[in-house]
Amino acid sequence: MPRILVLYYSSSGNTEKMAGAVAEGAKAIPEVDVELSFYVPAEKLAEHDAIIIGAPTYHHDMTNSTKKVFEEASSKNINLNGKWGAAFGSYGWSGEAPKLVLEIMKNKFAMKVIEPPFLVKYSPDESALSECRQLGKKVAETLHR
Repeated sequence: MPRILVLYYSSSGNTEKMAGAVAEGAKAIPEVDVELSFYVPAEKLAEHDAIIIGAPTYHHDMTNSTKKVFEEASSKNINLNGKWGAAFGSYGWSGEAPKLVLEIMKNKFAMKVIEPPFLVKYSPDESALSECRQLGKKVAETLHR
């Protein structure tokens, strides 16, 4: 059974709401195991067929916890080659973090990514949460092809 990890960081709760909706969308596809988590050790990344990262933008960058999981995966030579990746996040001014996440997934870990990342300015409304569910569903459907 395909496994999807929805990994997120959220201090305001906005990206957490988005992560819940992404996981909900992925779970709508039968026979897909979806894990929603605030933290996982880097080794756990390799256990999943797809990784969707919720990364809010702070000061034109991703958070330290998001960077740390990538740095740890790199230093431990975690193989993510060929796995699927996607990114989303909330922001106040600029929104770079999800774009940076996809760049790292593609260029450092040779992952296949779904572009563009999904961005929400400030707090997600129902329309944005619906789009988050669509992102999760799209990733899950991709694993069934």
